[in-house]
Amino acid sequence: MVRMNNSRPGLRPFRIDIPQSQLDDLTARLAHTRWPAELPGVGWSRGVPVDYLREVADYWRTGFDWRAQEAALNAYDQYVTTVDGQNLHFLHVPSPEPDATPLLLLHGWPGTVVDYLDVLGPLSDPRSHGGDPADAFHLVVPSLPGFGFSTPLAGPGMGADRMAGLFTQLMNRLGYERYGVHGYDGGAWIAPRVGRQDPERVTGVHLTALVTLPAGEEGEMDGFSQTDQRRWQRMQNFNDGYLQCNAKRPQTVGYGLTDSPAGQLAWIVEKFKELTDPEEALPEESIDRDRILTDVSIYWLTGTAVSSAQPYYEEFSASVPEKLTRGTVPTGVLVSAHDNAIRRWAERDHHIVHWTELGKGGHFLAMEEPDLLVGDVREFFRKLR
Repeated sequence: MVRMNNSRPGLRPFRIDIPQSQLDDLTARLAHTRWPAELPGVGWSRGVPVDYLREVADYWRTGFDWRAQEAALNAYDQYVTTVDGQNLHFLHVPSPEPDATPLLLLHGWPGTVVDYLDVLGPLSDPRSHGGDPADAFHLVVPSLPGFGFSTPLAGPGMGADRMAGLFTQLMNRLGYERYGVHGYDGGAWIAPRVGRQDPERVTGVHLTALVTLPAGEEGEMDGFSQTDQRRWQRMQNFNDGYLQCNAKRPQTVGYGLTDSPAGQLAWIVEKFKELTDPEEALPEESIDRDRILTDVSIYWLTGTAVSSAQPYYEEFSASVPEKLTRGTVPTGVLVSAHDNAIRRWAERDHHIVHWTELGKGGHFLAMEEPDLLVGDVREFFRKLR
């Protein structure tokens, strides 16, 4: 039986309580946005269209209810603790099943803990959601360092390896002797490193939105299937303008994002447009608009445009990429219709024991296809019991 003791030293109960003055300031800034001109007939090809963003910004100002979203988040136990000088905020969702498996859920950019709200109930309490109680998980859902309420960033060097080390210490502090990890996007970059750093305690690593890259080895693309060829081509053609800005000039880009809520909205909503399935649809056709705006609101209200971009700098600009040894922890990969993971390269880097080609869904599966994500997480960890 494994259960977290919420009274452990160093854990500080936390509730989100944004001052009304900040919400009033947001409303005023949105009302006084200076809107740029736009070339006629270009649609989304050069960025977010003005008419669309004005309509979403107006809803954010007049129709979106932050207090309702705040209350929904505060319905879950939340804590802040400090590990190696870094403040870590996390949701804790204990299962009513005493023998549930502890599971760490890691988000990415431009995400927050909000991304997992639709899967918390089914994962922690399958009995109440038509599932097998043997598939239950005790959930720990942290805000990545520099994101949301895991602030301020402790300093330079907060890349994936350092974050992974913080999370292994967090799980130890919570008393979890054995645990699993799930991650997507940046979380899929961090989660395998948690397994590499803590292989004796991590039972399995489950990933979505996994990025696989060539290693520069001779023949590594020989015999590619049509699917692999298509995915590799899409990776090469991907518009990585946001990545280049985050990775090379996070501070400079952050001035506009921190000063203008419309700018922060455009910066994030474009990613939801490009990374949801189908890409040609508006993002709110795949994810509820209030959920998207809750994510955007957290970035705005916590002022974390700069700090949340710093991990990109650490990974791509601050140092020479490390040569990782192949992971030994059993790893499962769920591939959505949007993902470009190539199995051959994944198996080169990870101990793959589970691979699911979903054929639908986009980058944000916990919000787009929560039932399918829950099902695959259950199936993967069922294999490891």
